[in-house]
Amino acid sequence: MSFVRFTPSFLEEIKVRLPVSEVVRRRVKLTKAGREWKGLSPFTSEKSPSFFVNDQKMAWFDFSSGQNGNIFDFLMMTEGLPFPEAVERLAGEAGLSMPVVSEEAMVREQKRAGLQEVMEYAADFFCQSLNGRTGAKARGYLADRTLTPAIQQQFRIGYAPDEKYALRDHLAGRGASAETMIEAGLLVHGEGIAVPYDRFRDRVMFPICDRSGKVIAFGGRALEKDVPAKYLNSPETPLFHKGATLYNHHNARKPAHDKGSVIAVEGYVDVIAMTGAGFPNVVAPLGTALTPDQVELMWRMAEEPILCFDGDRAGRKAAHRAIDTALPLLGPGRSLRFAFLPDGQDPDDLVRQQGPEALARVIEAARPLVEVLWNREVEAGPLDTPERRAALDRRLNEVLREIKDETLRGYYRDDIRARLDVLRGKGPRDQRAGARQPFQPRAGGQAFKGGRFAPSPPQGYVSQPLIGSPALQKTQTFASGSGASMREAQIVLTLMNHPVLLARHLEDLADLEFESRDAARLRNALTALAAEAIDSPEQVRAELDVIGLGPERGRIEGMSMVANLWCVIAAAAEEDAEQSLRQALALHRRARALHKELKSAETALGQNATEQNLDRLREIQAELAALEGREAALEGFGLMSGRQTRAL
Repeated sequence: MSFVRFTPSFLEEIKVRLPVSEVVRRRVKLTKAGREWKGLSPFTSEKSPSFFVNDQKMAWFDFSSGQNGNIFDFLMMTEGLPFPEAVERLAGEAGLSMPVVSEEAMVREQKRAGLQEVMEYAADFFCQSLNGRTGAKARGYLADRTLTPAIQQQFRIGYAPDEKYALRDHLAGRGASAETMIEAGLLVHGEGIAVPYDRFRDRVMFPICDRSGKVIAFGGRALEKDVPAKYLNSPETPLFHKGATLYNHHNARKPAHDKGSVIAVEGYVDVIAMTGAGFPNVVAPLGTALTPDQVELMWRMAEEPILCFDGDRAGRKAAHRAIDTALPLLGPGRSLRFAFLPDGQDPDDLVRQQGPEALARVIEAARPLVEVLWNREVEAGPLDTPERRAALDRRLNEVLREIKDETLRGYYRDDIRARLDVLRGKGPRDQRAGARQPFQPRAGGQAFKGGRFAPSPPQGYVSQPLIGSPALQKTQTFASGSGASMREAQIVLTLMNHPVLLARHLEDLADLEFESRDAARLRNALTALAAEAIDSPEQVRAELDVIGLGPERGRIEGMSMVANLWCVIAAAAEEDAEQSLRQALALHRRARALHKELKSAETALGQNATEQNLDRLREIQAELAALEGREAALEGFGLMSGRQTRAL
């Protein structure tokens, strides 16, 4: 077998996907030992275990022979495989195609290295700016948040000057090309922009690092109140995939292992404040709902990550979405707990106002996933009739079917069945020795006393996701001559009817690629309108008509399958419109990325017709087919026709 140069990112991905214990246990009988595994050495004859495996550190240690290593070392030492063969076997087990040895692949890796170098230069520039004469305002903001110089240095916090070309000119002086800066997400470019300019201006800057601590992106917090986007993240780049990254992952890995737990909060400042308050085992998703990839990353840090949410309605909804994400992934030693903060306070507020002890109490009171799941379903509506209680039973059964692990699903059914018995007045859970008191719904749900259910106020209607097939989109009724896909039209119409969302999603909107010329033109116009504080759909339409985009607007609005979506119309609740918009944006970005990968895979197969290249092409085609089969599977609200709507 010829030698292949494997990139560090490829080897790291294999290690992330395959726990060391899973590879080692094929030759060594392992037993749990605290947060590690232990067994007899495969290299020496011994009677007492001195061989240890640590999945968090991605390593094994053999104290009897003095050897240690990773999963590749283990296969090489126990089976005599050369390094390339060990990589090939483990890549197959991890579900990864082997990298193609080609000039294109080498160019891609060199470009990636160049991007990382530019990101490091940018991080240094922002740090210098924070500590220079232009950074006084930013230093004042950080002082007000009680973020000390030491903690600023630890997290490499910086400042982007309020100048349009400051970073661009600095990086150009270091030899970086404009194309590299654009690909790294540092410059804004596109149609109508003659000269690319700095994406981040007058913002406190938070570097986002990969698992090894290399800067791959930035988050910027605006210092002025009237700026459209308070927080601005780097766009998706070859280095940065928002849904597969956790902020502070590289710093939190060791303390998470030492403490046996990891805490997830919502924002950068919360992470930094908690670290300063004595909670270094803390991470955060990056302005999005928790993704399966992020859950998997946390499980490699601890068996039961604690998700810390605000105690208000939005916080509970975020917790419920996290449950839906995690359920299919649960298994023995893989669960979540949920901690809810006092209403109106985030971790940073709580630490500053009441001290670390108050936050410690919140974390210690974290509730298991099954309890939060139960609360969600019980509080979804009144239970004052047999039919409604039967509906609860059915909902719970449907939810539990999402758990793939059969053994765990059985235990969940037992727990839920016992809780249902309590609601029916049958179960003596509260009388059993050492058992908890039966669940009492919070305010807003129904009261339960003596087996009777007091009716609650009518609950709002939530539809099932709308699914529009590719075939349906091709019909005349659906297309209306606009050439726009369902997702493109849904994104544009949502923003036209909810202009308050324009400023919040300006970054996403500016980076979005549309195939439809109508949608692209409307997107460009809406981007420009974001800075004009327009707050009504009527104003948006008037402005679009004034600049000659009335026909494009009319064609998009004429797409009845989209125009009648509840989440799109102006009467929809803002939070519902935003939730469906976020998912539509995510689906659209993924579809565009897959199409680009498909072209690259087709080129690679044409140049080198190997089995690996063919498998990669088929994988991408299968993922595209699955995505297009769902097409516009939008979380939120379906068509209005024939459906109950919310009270306005």
